Amino acid sequence: MNLSFLKEFELDFWSIIGFLGQFFFFLRFFVQWVASEKKGESYIPLSFWYYSILGTTILGAYAYVRRDLVFFLASILNLGIYMRNLKLINNTKAAS
Repeated sequence: MNLSFLKEFELDFWSIIGFLGQFFFFLRFFVQWVASEKKGESYIPLSFWYYSILGTTILGAYAYVRRDLVFFLASILNLGIYMRNLKLINNTKAAS
């Protein structure tokens, strides 16, 4: 396998931060998959939303530093959706 194309990429502090954000974003899917397997049905645990917020916040900071407007705006919009879902979950628990 020829990986010489990787030489074109720079690995710096913010790249590592970006990888960290991607890790948390991946972790949300992993947690959801494990929880669904345990329940035997599709299920989204509360931690899914917290990992979503953490990953998106880190990726948003990465996008801001890299001056990637598309990625940055998408992060902001996603963050709003994830926070809204947490609010709806809390409202449902409070009503119970």
